[in-house]
Amino acid sequence: MKASPIEASLWHATAADPPETHALEDEVAADVCVIGAGYTGLSTALHLAEKGVRVVVLEARSVGFGCSGRNAGHCTPTFHFYSIPTVRKMLGPVYGERLVSLQTNAANLVFDLIRRYGIDCEGVQNGYLMVAHAPSKVKLLEEKQKTYASAGKVTELLDKDETERLTGSPRYYGAWHHPEGGHLNPLGYSRGLARAAIGLGAVVYTDSPAQAIEPAGTRWRVETPKGAVLADKVICGTGAYTDGYWPGLERSFERMTVAIMATQPLTDNVRRSIAPSNHTVVETRADPMIYKYNKDGRLVTSAFVEGRRGDDVEYTKKLMGDKLKWLLPQLDEVDFQYYWTGELDLQPKTFPRLFELAPGVVASLGYSGRGVPTGTMMGTVLCDWAMGMSRQDLTLPLEPLKAAPLYMKVVPRMFLAATRWQDQRVARREGVNPPPY
Repeated sequence: MKASPIEASLWHATAADPPETHALEDEVAADVCVIGAGYTGLSTALHLAEKGVRVVVLEARSVGFGCSGRNAGHCTPTFHFYSIPTVRKMLGPVYGERLVSLQTNAANLVFDLIRRYGIDCEGVQNGYLMVAHAPSKVKLLEEKQKTYASAGKVTELLDKDETERLTGSPRYYGAWHHPEGGHLNPLGYSRGLARAAIGLGAVVYTDSPAQAIEPAGTRWRVETPKGAVLADKVICGTGAYTDGYWPGLERSFERMTVAIMATQPLTDNVRRSIAPSNHTVVETRADPMIYKYNKDGRLVTSAFVEGRRGDDVEYTKKLMGDKLKWLLPQLDEVDFQYYWTGELDLQPKTFPRLFELAPGVVASLGYSGRGVPTGTMMGTVLCDWAMGMSRQDLTLPLEPLKAAPLYMKVVPRMFLAATRWQDQRVARREGVNPPPY
């Protein structure tokens, strides 16, 4: 696939420098070869290196080049689409409970790694607000509190006044506050994971795309343009940026493009009235408005690319700027000074899949938009697999590789349009003036 330049992103302009790496130009040996230097690959490498395993990471471009370095930077320890009871039902009582436990604690893992390894990435763990865009959506937040309590999480519901104080917006009717959420500079976090893994003995090669994985006796040979890695086990963690090194792997998901943008730095006076406690704010709309600050006081927001929205940059900036000013009347001006895009790997279950490609070769992908905590968490699962944990004791079942259903090519975009219309309809029915589209 042809990827958009990461240099356009705010994160590239502000992240701490990456560790020094170079391309693989020889044949090297390792216990485990990891493909992809994003959250999944780097977390796996770090956890393996902590255990003294010889691990080599191959990255086609630069550390964090894919969505791990260009997403909006939210770290929310929740499930993206399905409720906790539904996840338990879909996976069964054993695997379901294991995944719920790891996913709901994933943000704590992220920020523990940030503290433990001194990762310079603007990491702030001071809570996540899901806000009700219509009065009837408060019931959804009440249900969230109950189901996350079943996973041992202490969260709280906020009334309209407190929600307005913490968001800066008079447009919301209540909020669900999850104190373990947070946000960060995603490229800085990727680079920090790489630096930590290298410090423990892992080797990271950049500009070294995996081209093929072939059996080599009792081992596996991962070919790159100028070298190869001989390893006992291979882990594939390239997400939406998977590109042809294993037949059929990139057909296990559909790509969806997200546009991310960042405003001018807001003045201190305005910041005191918009998200004054520096929370991440996410709406209950299916096509939500999301905002958070970076270290310079810029508001960062995002939108799924759909037709003109995303393809026409100036139109998209005006649309998103109008929506922000509708939500936050104290904003006299919205100047999106950074605008970039990234791809996410979307599949029907929306939570991670663990594909057994061959004996000794696995792939983890299909996160569907929960990359920061989920990719980090999956590094621990893949470490368990590489260390020889039995398949029945793994957090997720090992599945045979399957192509995503054909309907995934059109249904997500149709769903987005349909649910946006439904959200507008609900808002009008309840006497709420909906945002401009």
